[in-house]
Amino acid sequence: MADSVLDASALLAFLNDEPGSATVEAALPRAAVSAVNLSEAATVLVEHGADPVEVRALLEGLGLDVVPFDALLAYRAAALRPATRAFGLSLGDRACLALAGQLDVVALTADRSWGRIKIPVEIRLIR
Repeated sequence: MADSVLDASALLAFLNDEPGSATVEAALPRAAVSAVNLSEAATVLVEHGADPVEVRALLEGLGLDVVPFDALLAYRAAALRPATRAFGLSLGDRACLALAGQLDVVALTADRSWGRIKIPVEIRLIR
């Protein structure tokens, strides 16, 4: 059972050894990620020149619990739009928060704007 959900920014911070990577590394053994956020992170890596096959191997090697973005999560993410719109959260951001809410665990992010959001999901900034 996961005890945290990673958004793409947290996952990329870990992969790029950026500030906050130690927090993500500590969470990895019991972390989940929405398939939407996994795709976002993979997209960034590929856009920066990484081979898609190697990206897949790298991400699968982390042992994350990848959760499909199903209809329930789609509706949960949509319901978050009014509370998150002013902060510019994307569908991927809301997918992460929806999953964290569904699992009743903390969402880990490097996105500082999340710290001002008022929703019933625990958010932890990694830096």
